Amino acid sequence: MKNSHSESYAAAGVDVTAGYEAVERIKPMVESTYIPGVMGTLGGFGGMFAPDLAGMKKPVLVSGTDGVGTKLKLAFLMDKHDTVGIDCVAMCVNDIVCGGAAPMFFLDYIACGKNHPARIADIVSGITEGCRQAECALVGGETAEMPGFYPVDEYDLAGFSVGIVDEEKIIDGKKLAAGDVLVGLASSGVHSNGFSLVRKVLDVEHADLKTPREDLNGKSLGEALLAPTRIYVKAVKALLKAGVDVHAVSHITGGGFYENVPRMMTEGLTARIDLSTFPRLPIFDLIQKTGGIPERDMYNTFNMGIGMILALPAAQAEQALSVLKDAGETAYQIGSVIPGEAGVELV
Repeated sequence: MKNSHSESYAAAGVDVTAGYEAVERIKPMVESTYIPGVMGTLGGFGGMFAPDLAGMKKPVLVSGTDGVGTKLKLAFLMDKHDTVGIDCVAMCVNDIVCGGAAPMFFLDYIACGKNHPARIADIVSGITEGCRQAECALVGGETAEMPGFYPVDEYDLAGFSVGIVDEEKIIDGKKLAAGDVLVGLASSGVHSNGFSLVRKVLDVEHADLKTPREDLNGKSLGEALLAPTRIYVKAVKALLKAGVDVHAVSHITGGGFYENVPRMMTEGLTARIDLSTFPRLPIFDLIQKTGGIPERDMYNTFNMGIGMILALPAAQAEQALSVLKDAGETAYQIGSVIPGEAGVELV
């Protein structure tokens, strides 16, 4: 790579040497995510991973892919790029763990107008932090410099992850039954959904993003909005290890409660959620009040303070809450599974 340089390509706006510098900056961070199973190191054409299949009767791969969306606009405005990588990992691995799978590895894709090596390193620092939180390895990725397609100071970020679960341990809702309790895991904020509405309502391009606010418990608007998506992998793994019989899981992403909770229900069953059982974060009150947004639309767009919901037997509710607390999560018993066809009822 020391001999790789093209004056003609650089004149067209692509600096390959900047790409090499970025790789050198991120290599130690990437290697900090390595777990047993990683083969090789950064720089190959394909990331290799040898999963440990010991004790599995029928291993099933579970994959997830997602991006950060227009939350990136906040990162551009704040010139803060070291947390959106956590969002990218979270949006993938939180989906994977809904099926009972443990994420094994992650790959990222960064497309930018101009490769700023220091900024790429900031982005990847968030990705590696997310991977460490999810106990998975960053085994590869791609940084694409695309002048004329993206503005020179903007980028897009997406990712892809693969997990594994023994077929007999898949969480698919088949055990779901009336009388099961619903346990909600607290979110850290808006997470990575609904930002097109957030940006419009709060006019973030012209707002004061850096001054602490009383109505946000001393946080600035930018700080509250950029709070990275919480990663729930360790929490769910802790529940399963403790023997909690998790029947169904829903990751509360775009579409809020009304779209995501019914996805974990089976025919003839509905999730009844008591909204008084968990606190609404101040950022949601600010969004609703500023935009005059109807209550139903709020719960049909945002997580409203609950990032993941699990259904499990009522007899194990106390144990589950204790395990989640020990795992560092704030959790609430927020409702129950009842007969019905609505999918979800908010009361």
